[in-house]
Amino acid sequence: MPILDLYYEVYFSMNKANHHNQNELTSPDKQLEDMQSDFSLRPDNFDNFIGQSKIIENLKIYIKAAKKRDEALDHVLLFGPPGLGKTTLANIIAKEMNVNIKMSSGPIIDRAGDLAGILTNLSEFDVLFVDEIHRLNSIVEEYLYSAMEDYMIDIMIDKGPNARSVQLALNKFTLIGATTKLGNLTSPLRDRFGVLLRLEFYSHDELLQIIKRSAKILNINIDDKAALEIAKRSRGTPRISNRILKRARDFAEIKSNGIISFDIANLALSKLDIDDFGLDKMDRSILRTMITKFNGGPVGLESLGVAISEDARTIEEVYEPYLIKEGFIQRTPRGRKALQKSYNHLKINYPEDN
Repeated sequence: MPILDLYYEVYFSMNKANHHNQNELTSPDKQLEDMQSDFSLRPDNFDNFIGQSKIIENLKIYIKAAKKRDEALDHVLLFGPPGLGKTTLANIIAKEMNVNIKMSSGPIIDRAGDLAGILTNLSEFDVLFVDEIHRLNSIVEEYLYSAMEDYMIDIMIDKGPNARSVQLALNKFTLIGATTKLGNLTSPLRDRFGVLLRLEFYSHDELLQIIKRSAKILNINIDDKAALEIAKRSRGTPRISNRILKRARDFAEIKSNGIISFDIANLALSKLDIDDFGLDKMDRSILRTMITKFNGGPVGLESLGVAISEDARTIEEVYEPYLIKEGFIQRTPRGRKALQKSYNHLKINYPEDN
């Protein structure tokens, strides 16, 4: 099995274990279906990458400058909610630098020896992409410090009284870390990245362009009005847009003439239980529970998780970012609080004293 396929298989099984209850369609986390179609839909250069314009503009300058100086690109940290293109950008950076990319994940590199094996096999200026870098264990992370700063790594030879440390010189390389939780990175690791880039949710217009591009690649007929409707309900996330597009194609082929019209898109979204704001059943359950069981909050994540039978981490990483962005809930020092927009959306009277 190819290394990348093995990585994705392990990655998927771990995420499946961690997020077993979430709605797979509207989850921004990678699903097995995404991995199977990711490579055909993923843009392979900056010109084809839609959205994140400021990040793209800056990256082009950094890459041109590094190539002009004949140096490795500074280490890059990409952070933001899942599904916004961190892995895609890492691949494009490697391609623009004309170097190879090796991919791994924080939970997979669990021993210093694993890290040493990866680093010593990198060629000059190669890219090492580490997804979920906030989940690196502390021992591996400490080994990474000297590798990032001095392109050196210390390894222990032998055990007991014969043990000795040997310093290995590494080829200059670029580490690209990706994380959904910047606050979970230690300061020493975060400070060693020269380029920190935050990926934002996409606008409806950007998602519309992405959907039309994906439809063209997948040979799907879709009209502009239908594409815009899908874009509006995709939670600002391209991965979700592409997933809904493929499900709408199924409805178009069975319920119509194969063309995704506005009516077919609405039918598919209705059957998939995705409302006008892109909220699914679990989103609405979170809001309804906060209002009816906790008087609108503030309520702690653990209490909320128990009340809706969902993992607190899943609520925080998958559902909460979009609900906060859209003004449904607010994060306070005492917990999460439902805002007036939540009451209006669920057609519940907003208390005057709130």
